[in-house]
Amino acid sequence: MAVARLFKSFSSGATADKGSSPASVIAAGDSSRRLQILDDFEQAGIGWLWATDAEGRLIYISEKAADKLQQPMDALLAQPFTALFETDVHNPGERSERPLGFQLTARNKILDQTVRFALAGAQSDGRQSWWSISGHPKFDNAGEFHGYRGSAKDISVEYERQLVDSRLAEFDSLTGLANRHRMDKKLESTLAAYKAAKRSCTLIMMDLDRFKQVNDTLGHPAGDELLCQVARRLERVVGSRGEIGRLGGDEFQIILPDIDDRGKLGELANKIIQIVSQPYKIDDKRATIGTSVGIAIAPYDGVDKLDVVHNADLALYAAKNGGRGQFRFYSADLKDEAAERSLLEEGLRDALANDALELHYQPVVRAEDNLVVAFEALMRWDHPERGPISPEVFVPIAEESDLINQIGAWALNKACTDAMAWPTSIRVAVNVSAAQFAHTDLIETVAGALESSGLSADRLELELTESVFMGDGETIDDIFRALKHLGVRLALDDFGTGYSSLSYLRSAPFDKIKVDRTFVDSCTQKDQNSAKIIAAIIGLSEALGMETTVEGVEAFDQLEAVRGMNARFIQGWIYAKAMTQEKVLERMASGDLHIKPDGPLRHRPERRSVFRRIGIIHDDHRYEALMRNLSKTGALIDGLLGVPTGTGLVLDLTGGQLVICTVTRVQDAMIAVEFETPLVSDGAGGLCTRHRISPYVLASAAMQGDAPKSKPQFIEVAAVSAHAALDFPD
Repeated sequence: MAVARLFKSFSSGATADKGSSPASVIAAGDSSRRLQILDDFEQAGIGWLWATDAEGRLIYISEKAADKLQQPMDALLAQPFTALFETDVHNPGERSERPLGFQLTARNKILDQTVRFALAGAQSDGRQSWWSISGHPKFDNAGEFHGYRGSAKDISVEYERQLVDSRLAEFDSLTGLANRHRMDKKLESTLAAYKAAKRSCTLIMMDLDRFKQVNDTLGHPAGDELLCQVARRLERVVGSRGEIGRLGGDEFQIILPDIDDRGKLGELANKIIQIVSQPYKIDDKRATIGTSVGIAIAPYDGVDKLDVVHNADLALYAAKNGGRGQFRFYSADLKDEAAERSLLEEGLRDALANDALELHYQPVVRAEDNLVVAFEALMRWDHPERGPISPEVFVPIAEESDLINQIGAWALNKACTDAMAWPTSIRVAVNVSAAQFAHTDLIETVAGALESSGLSADRLELELTESVFMGDGETIDDIFRALKHLGVRLALDDFGTGYSSLSYLRSAPFDKIKVDRTFVDSCTQKDQNSAKIIAAIIGLSEALGMETTVEGVEAFDQLEAVRGMNARFIQGWIYAKAMTQEKVLERMASGDLHIKPDGPLRHRPERRSVFRRIGIIHDDHRYEALMRNLSKTGALIDGLLGVPTGTGLVLDLTGGQLVICTVTRVQDAMIAVEFETPLVSDGAGGLCTRHRISPYVLASAAMQGDAPKSKPQFIEVAAVSAHAALDFPD
């Protein structure tokens, strides 16, 4: 009953208290009191009012609003509304709002649209001001437009909070790069849009080599700092060409729209590898890591996100398995490298347990008289099913598992034992990986190998790379002192490929520097600086009282070049490839420790025997032939008769790879061709075209149907010769 009486009193306009006076209701015609209400509303800061004229100029704004913006009223009034406010382009919400200018021009109603105050020098404290505005167009009875009338409220605090939340949702809190969620959305939307437009998009996947060792030796805070430095380096390399994201851990991803030139992508990948591999200064310590890169290009390697990501991952695994510090393009023949890696690790454990690993020895020769002074021990693994497996493949697998220390200890013991059968004037060099160097048992392992074999310590040479300097400086110095106390020799391998070599030479007690073979490969080319670099390294070694070995010498022109630079010791195929202990002992049995150099007169760019079927297109005909040799600039092809010198052809290397070329030499069914555009490295030791024909174009061509063809001018024949008698241009 009480509720009923209360409801009745309200509905009749009575008050709950009989003693109170009647409500002073504001009538519609009471303009004075209505204005007072509006003034109270504006003064309270709950919201503000604004109005524009028919030309879109601001003709009214609440005084409190001007105060909030820290602007004098005359700086706002009569200004175009769109010059003062603009739709925020960084709206953190999911709703996509049309620009404010469009809404006003279309004379649409505006409801809670977020805008940003755009006048220069908006607020003295430099902060941005965001408003939520609503408004409606005003028309008179004749339908004439008189501008907008609206309301507004300041949402800056809420909006900035949304921006922070949005950034946390889409950006990595450690590095500031895009996170996995944002990269997934970006890639998916880009691929969808580019599929319709028939455009290309490249995805690069990369992770850091030896990053776990940084965490283990320097601690997780150091690892976090390293990731931040890696992020900054990637931003410098990639620039505005694409978006970089950190997916988690040490995994990074780069999206590069409208780039499909595999030459440029290979150059970018190499630059990323080089820049990321430079040493990092973390507090008072130094860390050295590397990176591997996998590349997939849409639409050639997939058109949707799942396919492109999967194929870039396969390319990354292939790069890691190829020896780290490398890049790979995806190709259809890549296997599931994760499964392959697991199988190889299992096989490697079996090989170690069953004594199936071997050491082969390559001689190091004194340049002045070709006398053998040392042998480098090189590990070999002949898999019972897969055949020989390169150390570049299985050593990284051993480093990621607990096998590297066992394999390293085996190699040291085996090499020292074998060297005891050699003349005492000949040393043995054994490679020590960074992971093995950092292990606490290294000194004990080296001492044990010397003691058990009886080898004199000065006959053992440990070859180290710059990666051993990663970690705590004091610990590294202690290891060096302990090794030198044992009496062994130390050599810095692959010198010149790192970035802080001079500081290493100053602080570490090396007896020898080994010049990397990459400089030797091009030391006879006039347009390269390799010869000057080799000469500088040799001069530096002599100044520091160290020996120098130049490795990778294969031809007489290289031999003459490095001898002319006063290289004291040389290693390479021109003297001998690595050989078994039995072969070494056979050579030594004669008592002559000199090796006469034997090899080609001059070093030439590597040419690969490929023996693969390809298509040859001439006019409107397609022929099948066998490609026997391939270089960056030409190929040798077998199986086509009647082709005149100077004929223009197009080679179909499959996978959308078409190469325009010219016939330079002919011998029966064998033709040599020179490419119009040189091929580029595929990152796996092979070659590929810079560009490919889009699958969209190929599909369109297939739909054209068969057109009338002219009479073929050449004759296909079966390839009979397994060897090429012709040459083709460098």
